[in-house]
Parts: sequence; C-alpha cells; structure tokens
Amino acid sequence: MLAQVPDLDPWRYQWHPEVWVLVGFLTVAYIYMVRVIGPKAVGPGKPAVSRGNIGAFVGAMAMLWVASDWPLHDISEEYLYSAHMLQHMMLSFFLPPLVLLATPEWLLRVLIGNGRAYQVLKFLTKPVVAAVVFNAVVIISHIPAVVTATVETGPLHYSMHFLVVMSSLLMWMPVVGPFHELQLTPMGKAIYLFLLSLVPTIPAAWLTFATGPVYTVYDQPVRVWGVSVLGDQQMAGAIMKTGGGLFLWAIIVFLFFKRVAAGYTTANTYKRTTKIPDAEFTGDPATDADEPLTTEDVEREFARNVTPGARPQT
Repeated sequence: MLAQVPDLDPWRYQWHPEVWVLVGFLTVAYIYMVRVIGPKAVGPGKPAVSRGNIGAFVGAMAMLWVASDWPLHDISEEYLYSAHMLQHMMLSFFLPPLVLLATPEWLLRVLIGNGRAYQVLKFLTKPVVAAVVFNAVVIISHIPAVVTATVETGPLHYSMHFLVVMSSLLMWMPVVGPFHELQLTPMGKAIYLFLLSLVPTIPAAWLTFATGPVYTVYDQPVRVWGVSVLGDQQMAGAIMKTGGGLFLWAIIVFLFFKRVAAGYTTANTYKRTTKIPDAEFTGDPATDADEPLTTEDVEREFARNVTPGARPQT
C-alpha cells in the first residue's frame, strides 16, 4: 500500500519548529518569572516556587511537546481520529491541571492583578460558567465540518488547540487553581467532576455506535496498524468515554479519601491521641499537676461531702 501511495507515510518524520519555539519560550518565561519576579513578590527568605511547582511545570512542558509534535500530532491530523482524540484528551484533561499546579499564587496574581481582569477570571471560573464553556468547546470541536476544517487548515488547527487548552484551564480552576478563594470545597469538587464525567458520554456514544464514517477526512487509503475507519471511530469513543471518565473518577476517589475520610481513623480508634488532662487524675481542673493526690486529700473531701447527722455506711 505504501508503494502505491508514496506520499502517504504515517511514520515519516516531520519537524514542527513552532512547537519547539513555544516550549522554549514558556520555559524561559517561567524561569525569568521565578528567578527575577518571584523573590520580589514573596519577600526575602521565602522560596518563590516549591518542588511540586517545578515538577508540575516539567510535566506540563513534556505533555505539551508530546501532544503537539511528531508523531502524535501528524498521526492525529492525517490518519487516525482516535489519535486526534488522545491528543485532545492530553490537552484538556492532563495538561491544564499540570499548568495550574505549576503556577504559584503570586505568579498568577502578578499576571492577572486585582482589577478588571481578576473580576473576569472570577466570573469565568464559576463552576457553572466554566463547565458550560468547556463543554461548548468540546461539542464544537467534534462537529464533522469543524474537524475537517481544522485538519485541512494549519492556523485553524492550532487555534482550536488553543481554545481547547484555555477552556480547560477555566474548567480546572475550581479544582486545582492557584487562587484558593476560587476553589470549591472537597465535596464540591467531587460533585463538579462527577457531573463533568457524564457529558463526554454523549459524543462518545455517537462515535461508538455510528454505522458509517463520521469524519470522512480520516478515510485514508493507508491504515495505521491496519485499523479500519469504523474501528478508529470506536477507539476514539472509548478513549473519550473511558479514558476521561476514569481519570476524573480517580480524582474523585482521591478527594474522598484525602479530604472527606481523612479523620476516620482518628475518630474510630481506641487509642488516646492526646495527653491525658490533669483533671482526670486530680478531679479538679485547677489542681496543680505538680501536687499529687494524697490519702488525706481524699478523706478531707469525703468528710466535707458527708451530710450532717448521717451515719457513714460500712
């Protein structure tokens, strides 16, 4: 097949300098903000970023590079819609949380400020607004005409990716955003992510049970790994439904055990976890712990509490 159609080679290396420039620019900008602006923003003696911030940033740049460069980008753009779905999954579910976790609070406040931009961000990151914007972008990005246009037009393709990432950042802000005042409570986060996990089932079911090619632009004569067009669509639906759902549910379970059930062991143990109060030994909270209770103290208190005229019990 490759000999008959020499121009169609799914594994032909294609260099994407724009991806390298973007990753390089973001890396240099992050280092500059951390080393130059950070010490002024946090004050002397305080670290500008934590190890967690740095690790999340490295992971975010690696995720961005893998999702946007060869071979995943080229396979997803020209051959397999399932690869396209995996690419969008990385850009919407994996990359944005890492970006937010890599961003310390002071950095976002320097970029956003406390004026009108902050008020706009506060409105857009309200759970209902963020969820509607995110799912609207998801629906638009799955319209066959839009998919065909983005595959055939490079600038539109990258513009759609930018829109996906931006809407996903808004969606993840109530969960892991740097601004704690914009985050939901642990139970609110779990409910929010649960509702978000239900929406992708609609387009996923549409792809899984379609009887013909939904996206004809991917009906290429060269089939990567021998996957048919229908098989490719079904894999895309499985990635969207199962992959995204499992990821969100894993976070929900994590939130439950880390936040909601954190005090279960302490609340249900027979072991004392605090120091025994002195009052349990002396019977009087005001008693000095340095003066132990004696037999004379007991007899004196007993005599004081005996009713006059009553015969002591023997």
